[in-house]
Amino acid sequence: MPADLTPDQSSQPDRRDYFRINDCIGFEYRRLPAQSTESVNPFDDKQLDGLRGELNRLDLDVRNQLASLSERDRLLAGLIKSINGKVDLLARIMAFEQNPLQPEDWQQVTLSEGGISFSAPLDALAAGDTLALRMTLPPELYCPQAIACVIQVDPGSEQTGWVRAEFTRISDMDRQHIARHVLRWQIRQRQTDQRSEI
Repeated sequence: MPADLTPDQSSQPDRRDYFRINDCIGFEYRRLPAQSTESVNPFDDKQLDGLRGELNRLDLDVRNQLASLSERDRLLAGLIKSINGKVDLLARIMAFEQNPLQPEDWQQVTLSEGGISFSAPLDALAAGDTLALRMTLPPELYCPQAIACVIQVDPGSEQTGWVRAEFTRISDMDRQHIARHVLRWQIRQRQTDQRSEI
């Protein structure tokens, strides 16, 4: 699903350490008890944790080997990097096809490397709540997960509020996935703006 909105320009005081975008992403959240944030896995996929760890280890090994190979043979290193990227893309497509998101799981959010804002039923969440988050970022289909703390809930309509949450625990890799998604959104938006000016 394409991102077709402009960056959030709200003047209300909040954290502006990162560039923010308004985008439609796959988004799921679970409210957590305050005591169980360190080892909780609320999305019922812990049986895959070992495989994910092994995949991350292999990916790191490939990257390290590519760094030394590129000094000797750039063409071969480029080819292996492309093949590695293709395998990674196929894995993401297969994982998404195995567990597709329902239409209600796609939501307009404001996203940055530091946190996320989203709509939720009024009174469902309050400042200080701890959340487990899982996102699906189109079109790359990266699926970063994070633990976040609700900073503020602004009233919206009669039935929904606008929740602002800050990431309190997120892996470096997942933060990089969000950073790349934001950067690609900016590039796509710039290209769209340039085409509209022609």
